[in-house]
Amino acid sequence: CRQVRSVAEVSALLRIPLGVVRVVIADMAAEGLVHVHQPQLEAGKPDLNLLERVLSGLRRL
Repeated sequence: CRQVRSVAEVSALLRIPLGVVRVVIADMAAEGLVHVHQPQLEAGKPDLNLLERVLSGLRRL
């Protein structure tokens, strides 16, 4: 990924189960191979852009 993507998007793009992708990304993060970003919530509101990207990834499944 050359841009920020959700774990669900990576899973959908690679056609690999979500649980497997989560483990691989966690292992890669532990080795310093990827940067993991946590979305910042403003006043408890979810990031609509992130939710739209997740929904789009789920629709591709």
